Amino acid sequence: MKLIVIGGGAAGFFGAIAAATNNPQLQVTILEASRQPLGKVLISGGGRCNVTHHCFEVDRLIQYYPRGGKALRGAFTRFQAKDTVEWFTSRGIKLKTEADGRMFPISDRSETIADCLLYTAKIAGIRLETGVLVKSIQKEANEFLVTLKTGEILRGDRLLLATGSNPLGYRWAKELGHSIESPVPSLFTFNICDLHLHDLAGISVESAKVKLLDTGKQKLEQTAPLLITHWGLSGPAILKLSAWGARVLAENNYRMKLQVNWLTEYNSETLNQYFATVKEQNPKKQVGSYCPLKLPKRLWQRYVILNGISEAKIWAEIGKKELNKLAIDLTQGILEIKGKGAFKEEFVTCGGVSLKEVDFKKMESKICQGLHFAGEILDIDGVTGGFNFQSAWTTGWLAGMAIM
Repeated sequence: MKLIVIGGGAAGFFGAIAAATNNPQLQVTILEASRQPLGKVLISGGGRCNVTHHCFEVDRLIQYYPRGGKALRGAFTRFQAKDTVEWFTSRGIKLKTEADGRMFPISDRSETIADCLLYTAKIAGIRLETGVLVKSIQKEANEFLVTLKTGEILRGDRLLLATGSNPLGYRWAKELGHSIESPVPSLFTFNICDLHLHDLAGISVESAKVKLLDTGKQKLEQTAPLLITHWGLSGPAILKLSAWGARVLAENNYRMKLQVNWLTEYNSETLNQYFATVKEQNPKKQVGSYCPLKLPKRLWQRYVILNGISEAKIWAEIGKKELNKLAIDLTQGILEIKGKGAFKEEFVTCGGVSLKEVDFKKMESKICQGLHFAGEILDIDGVTGGFNFQSAWTTGWLAGMAIM
């Protein structure tokens, strides 16, 4: 029995290892187009590899997936984040948990994870072919014919597609009978050109609420740390919002209105009331130099100026209308998204093989027997924090264990 795995990334390796370990008689070959396998593993997490997330409850874990959470529920009962930790630990790789729940190898080196996978694949007898370009895939009777660019034809009894968001992978899946949910980017930053943010790059707040407006019945908002960049906004709040709003943002050509509340403990009314108290208790202090809120001073000063208040004014001199206007701008101000940027540590796509056409117990096609899928080729994507790697480990493991 021969298994051909197309794609030498996290999902492909994990699937190949599971298959070869579970069935030692199986001949397993991984075909990777680039010269460097596990490329995404090596560069992820700033070169540290965010292996998974310290979330070991299935019901909570699936909530981190804008698409695919429902389908992953059963899959995670068989192999979830806790199992990933145990898998690497049993092979001598210890992981650590950071304050935000992300898990990394204690070495803080992504090579630790890549080397573990490469070594485990080698001792399992898996054949790894790099720099191999696949031209086409066909199914004849009970056999898959994989034609390479060189003209060579490889034959396999089973085929595992783990090509990530590569358009070729989508094309091959489609040619084998599958429908593809149109791929669009997920996990990205927002390009915003606004005086509220100008020259404030590097400033961040620990908790801000961001909300996309004009989304119909769909409620798209996130509360998390927010970072001002040279091009607009980033940080966990924006990355999570971009993931959940990936399709609606694409439909609107990444031009939408974003409402920002820099002070999640207040709304415009309660903040206005607080300002009245501050004014009463600190009448002689200058507005520009005295910020009564948990805001970076430069950000506070910018909002004060843009709302027509002189920094030199003392609190006693500010009128109710001025304070009300400032309170509204800080808690429900509107910024215009003019495009999307890139998030260097993650390369995630929304879209892929329709989940309705895949048996998630075996990650096998319901349309083409013997064809399995793992990783980002599926219409599954998670928010930042190790969740996309976890879906790769889970779907790879399930596919590999099912291939006999």
